Formats: sequence, structure tokens, C-alpha cells
Amino acid sequence: MSDHFSNKVVVITGGTDGIGKALVQLFLSKGAKVATCGRNHDKLYALQSSFPSFPLHTIVADVSNENDCRHFIHSTLKAFGGIDILINNAGISMRALLKDVEVDVLRKVMDINFFGAVYCTKFALQSIIERKGTIVGISSIAGYRGLPGRSGYSASKFALQGWLEAIRTELMDDGVNVMWVSPGFTASNIRNAALTEDGSAQGETPLDENKLMTPEACALHIAKAIQNNNRSLVLTFKGKRTVFMNKFFPALADKLVKNFFFKNGKLIK
Repeated sequence: MSDHFSNKVVVITGGTDGIGKALVQLFLSKGAKVATCGRNHDKLYALQSSFPSFPLHTIVADVSNENDCRHFIHSTLKAFGGIDILINNAGISMRALLKDVEVDVLRKVMDINFFGAVYCTKFALQSIIERKGTIVGISSIAGYRGLPGRSGYSASKFALQGWLEAIRTELMDDGVNVMWVSPGFTASNIRNAALTEDGSAQGETPLDENKLMTPEACALHIAKAIQNNNRSLVLTFKGKRTVFMNKFFPALADKLVKNFFFKNGKLIK
């Protein structure tokens, strides 16, 4: 795998935590030139300081802001001369019932998870076409199955996957591979940072993070899928089972999902 990615330019949004950070570390170790962005300057500085002699380009950027995405991609092109692989990883989740949530929360989730991918892909597209590269979207099982209390998150991932499928067919004759990855439950900060009904961060997770797939393991699966030009990738047994059940037994899936996310009539956040 190391030879495959040697000297390739890999762009990863949201590279300061979780899967994004693991991807940055993995591709640098494989000899790639890596560019990443994040909203937190201190986390980006710490990441840059961890790889002082590596070809790592970092920029403070909020992917929901079109101008930030333009600056991030254009600065990467200036730093490295082109882009081979774009991994749209930056994302945010939510935890609130529709009857309680403010519409602005749904809009923010969509702006980050969907439009962030649109902006970065659009600005990087010409270079990716020239290099016959790869576009990746980090989606979710929620992109296959709508999840209660996460309606905005599910909507953003459904939108992301539909959009990626559309541009995959647009770009087939250009030699560009477009793929989407659904990690399932992975140990990361996304649940702690999930937005509640008023837009504040949840700050905690009900899941035992120690029992979930590690970001490093997830990153390895993603890199192998990129190397193999996969169309899509669904990770974890629970994730594959959920996609299967929802496709072939949707009414039963409704009941199972409801039982999983509600206890004593209350949403598990």
C-alpha cells in the first residue's frame, strides 16, 4: 500500500480528530503529501508540530463556508501542485427530535456535511480530473437508514451519497473514481460534538467508545478501498446488518431501529 500512495497528494477535511486525524497520520506514513483543515487552530498547530519533517499542509477552515473551502483547496494546489485524492471527512451530528429541534440546527448540519463536500470537491475537481484521481465521501449508516433523533444528520448523509453517486456516473469517462464510506460506530469525537435541539454541543456519549472500531482501523479500511477503486464501503457487522435489513425487510427495520433508539418512550442520545 505504501508504494501506491507515495508522493500522491491527499486532501482530508476535518483532520484534527477521529477518523480524519487517523487518515492524516496513515497517509503521511505511506509517503503521501497531505493537506488538511479544521476549525480549531490549536489542534491544527499540534498536528503540524507532530510531523515537523513531513509534507503536511494545514489551514484553519470551516467547510460550511464556501470561501474557506476555496482558500483551503487553492492553497493546497499552490503548495503541492495538484490533488490526487480528496477525502470529504469533516462532519457533525445531531441529537434531537424534530418536534424539539431548531431549524437552524438542521441547516448547520446540512451546510457542514453536504455543502462542505460540494464546495471542496468543486474547487478540487479540475486537478482531480487531470490526475485521474479519487473523490471520497465519509458517510454513515445513517446515509442508508434514517435514524430517529438524527433526522438532519441522516438527511445530510442521504444527500451526500445521492450526490456522490450522481457525480460518480458523470466522471466515469474521465477516469475519476468516486466512492462513499459508511464507518458504522467508530470511536471518535463526533458524538460528543453532536448538536442538541438548541445547537449546543452534546458533550457526552451514551456508547462505550472502548468497544467501537478504532479510527486507525477505520482509516486502514478506507485506504485499502481507495487503492482498490471501490464504489462503496460499509464497515462493522452491525453496519452491514442494518443496511441489509433496511433493504430487504424495511418494516422490520423500522421496529428494530425504534427499539434501539428509544427506551421507555425516551430517545437515547
